[in-house]
Amino acid sequence: MKKIIAEVSARHIHLCQKDLEILFGKNYTLRKKSALSQTGHYAAQETVTLVNKSKSLTVRVIGPTRPDTQVELSMTDCKFLDIKPVLKLSGDIKNSSGLTLVGPKGKVKLKTGVIVAKRHLHLAVQDAKKWQLKNNQKVSLAVKGERELIFKSIIVRVSDGQTRLHLDTDEANAAGLKNGDICEGLF
Repeated sequence: MKKIIAEVSARHIHLCQKDLEILFGKNYTLRKKSALSQTGHYAAQETVTLVNKSKSLTVRVIGPTRPDTQVELSMTDCKFLDIKPVLKLSGDIKNSSGLTLVGPKGKVKLKTGVIVAKRHLHLAVQDAKKWQLKNNQKVSLAVKGERELIFKSIIVRVSDGQTRLHLDTDEANAAGLKNGDICEGLF
């Protein structure tokens, strides 16, 4: 069995430079709060408020900026905000939901960009070679314990960085997982 560390991906937002500047001011640069396990990615000090109708949630900004703004929520978050949950692989925002972003300097109305990210396995290049796995392949992982279960259809994403299973808060809670817990690869 391959031992893989789980990371719980709480609600967050990736901003494009244009939206970052509308929300925080011209020529604004994100300030790094803490590094994430994927090379070059970090939790920023900045947060943004998501608004739909009379409901709102505050989310952490993840840096660096991206070509398109993307909000990643759980199904529970979508239900709370009264928006249609659209399950997508991170980066695919076509035909997704929208809402309003509020920052200290301005607002952005997103027509699309709000997704529930599909569970995925960030796989270091050396582990992909060792385990003979390829990008976009689907794998299963087992969680042991009182809430034992098997996660299926986990999308492999081969890249630089550390090997980590990314689940949203709903999925992690269903399995009783927290950051740093170990899962077993069934591939």
